[in-house]
Amino acid sequence: MAPINFRTLDLNLLRVFDEVMAERNLTRAAEKLALTQPAVSNALRRLREVVGDDLLVRSGQGVEPTPRALALWPTVRQALGHLQQALAPGAFDPGTASTAFVLAMADATGATLIPPLVEIVEREAPGVSLRVVPLTTRDPRRLLDDETADVAVGYFPAAMADLTARAQTDSLVAFDSMRLYDGEYVCVMRRGHPLAHGPLALDQYCAARHLLVSFSGKPFGFIDEALAALGRDRRIVLTVNQFFTAGRVVAASDLLTVLPRHFVGVASLKDELVWRPLPMPVPIVHVDALWHRRRRHDPAHRWLQDALARSARRTFHAPPLP
Repeated sequence: MAPINFRTLDLNLLRVFDEVMAERNLTRAAEKLALTQPAVSNALRRLREVVGDDLLVRSGQGVEPTPRALALWPTVRQALGHLQQALAPGAFDPGTASTAFVLAMADATGATLIPPLVEIVEREAPGVSLRVVPLTTRDPRRLLDDETADVAVGYFPAAMADLTARAQTDSLVAFDSMRLYDGEYVCVMRRGHPLAHGPLALDQYCAARHLLVSFSGKPFGFIDEALAALGRDRRIVLTVNQFFTAGRVVAASDLLTVLPRHFVGVASLKDELVWRPLPMPVPIVHVDALWHRRRRHDPAHRWLQDALARSARRTFHAPPLP
């Protein structure tokens, strides 16, 4: 294939490519770009000729990217973002913006942060939309790198430790973070459970049957690491990938589970469940917002960061209700 002549490349083709990749649908992309669908199709045809690849092929009601398109898109999107920031720095007015943000978080985190975040959006940025997607990993850097999500919120101990170590050795760090709040995990059981009265002993805990919330599906988590450090273990008979599901199952069984303490009240489960402090030391749960560093100069993203911080402060530092 002949080399691409960038001096004659129409940058508008890249804008069309970026929007179609984001929407995976020509009609929706045309609406976002204020173009006709034939104009979008024509732009993609011209870009295919330049790149020498199909880039996008029809699939059902939309289009699917080729491997070449998937490899090209992050670079194109980053370059367009840099151009936009350079040409229009600070050009974000939440009152008139129609930006769409994608946030990755677990249901317990969402139940905590999304209600106050929605209040902020409705008051300050009524045209902004939020899409919350499930968090299925304790290391969301790949989601952020390929722009599946704008920001991930959760407990990321290994990822944060790695980023801290890289920063201390002056290595390249591609992500920024912000501490939102510190949480506490507790042992949760149904009201009337045989262990619901009095302190919970380590022997009782280890002898019980357990439900584990596992994003990956693996029947081993940081609680099991804490037990292993003491030479102990527990029997996990069920794993689920949502905290709310865990709460509902435990409320109707004799299983024990571990949930964020604040979630028991937020999810309206406190009338059905009781909690006890865990009978062994566990690390403090730091809940962080994590995003790719390429977004650090994006005024829309900075507004989102501030809105998330305010949402966390409202939940964890607001005065108690009368």
